[in-house]
Amino acid sequence: MDKSGPKARRLSEAIKDKQVTVKDWRPAHFAAVKRLVDFKLIAKSKRRFAHDALFGVGAGCFTELLAGTTCKVTTLNAQHDPLFGGINPEPIPKNYAKSAAFLKKHPHDLCLVTDGDADRIGGMDGRGNPLSTHQLICLLLHHFIANRKAQGRVVKAITTTSMVDKMCAAYGLQLVETGVGFKYIAAEMMKGDVLLGFEESGGIGFPGHIPERDGILAGLMLLELLATERLSVNELIARLEREFGPHRYARIDAHFPLEKRNALMEFCQSNPPTKLLRSPVTEIKSFDGVKFLAEDGSWLMLRGSGTEPILRIYAEAQSDRDANRLLELGVSLMKRV
Repeated sequence: MDKSGPKARRLSEAIKDKQVTVKDWRPAHFAAVKRLVDFKLIAKSKRRFAHDALFGVGAGCFTELLAGTTCKVTTLNAQHDPLFGGINPEPIPKNYAKSAAFLKKHPHDLCLVTDGDADRIGGMDGRGNPLSTHQLICLLLHHFIANRKAQGRVVKAITTTSMVDKMCAAYGLQLVETGVGFKYIAAEMMKGDVLLGFEESGGIGFPGHIPERDGILAGLMLLELLATERLSVNELIARLEREFGPHRYARIDAHFPLEKRNALMEFCQSNPPTKLLRSPVTEIKSFDGVKFLAEDGSWLMLRGSGTEPILRIYAEAQSDRDANRLLELGVSLMKRV
């Protein structure tokens, strides 16, 4: 056995010796996603939208997909940069500053955001105001129910907005809740009869497609929604909130020793808060962390990373202020162990 370790080779040499095969999978992928949306409707919608690729592999995808249509695409952060411009390329608002400033000066109908490998979706409205992944998830769920007349089980990760729960209850849809990680959602999709599967980080899986996340397809589905309803994304979100109430989400990651994680989870289960702000706690879920749910729909969750000394604290309430106050409660619980 050679113990000297791997030896570096030039890529050109490895290709020549057939040790590496280079293949462009985009044409097959683009053909597949075009079949899953009403592409003719999107093509004639005259949408002017931006795409922030966060220096990842999604750069240019929407331009190529919509070439020759009435849509106009502006791609931002399009350079393929292995350092991703110095950011962690997640579709979250703290990474949108440069693109948000551009959109304030150059308004569009919408800005789609994909992460580094383009399997997750985020976004901004046309003037650079961030849209949460939860809002986009609920918009797509509405679209599949109201416009596509789709049926099936809805699968969500436990850290996803409770607006999904309210929507499923209103439309009589079965809701399946999983632990964090798209592998759990994928396992449900493999069983069949899934309308949509999604997670808080912006990963969305679609029926009739691979049992995985696809940010490019999610972006096309959002364009299909706008083309169908002919309303702005802000008008669509406002309508959802009138029907199901405001939902404001917040999250922090705090340093926390791995060896104390189990003790903290046990403490939270044994000593739950009686209220979340003004509302009594009515349920505690203890798979993949501990989640406290209140009568008014607000919730607080503590979940430890399995590989890093990090505690993730999640909260949702009717206002940003209250969501942040719940995070403070989570920090105070953390400090008691």
